[in-house]
Amino acid sequence: MTETLVNDLASGGTSGVVCSDSVADLGAPSDWSGLSAGEPEEFFAEYWDDQAALDPQWSINLEGLPKGAVPGSHYPGDVFYRETDDGLCVIDVAWATLVAVG
Repeated sequence: MTETLVNDLASGGTSGVVCSDSVADLGAPSDWSGLSAGEPEEFFAEYWDDQAALDPQWSINLEGLPKGAVPGSHYPGDVFYRETDDGLCVIDVAWATLVAVG
């Protein structure tokens, strides 16, 4: 599902895996180019205070860097999923800041 989200957004489209009440900042297509899905984890509210009120059940980190990223670049780092009657959907995205390359 995360690979679908990354591919949809990197190609400039929208994605059907985003919740209708999502608060996610999806950025620009270039922000998603070069990223891939990491490992899913059950949501840990004590670590993700900003997302706890959104009631996600899963999070997944994104691996890689967007093409052309330099120190100071902001890019999607983690995706949060909520379970619904229709399956999982993206409720939020946490952004990371690149500190150094290499």
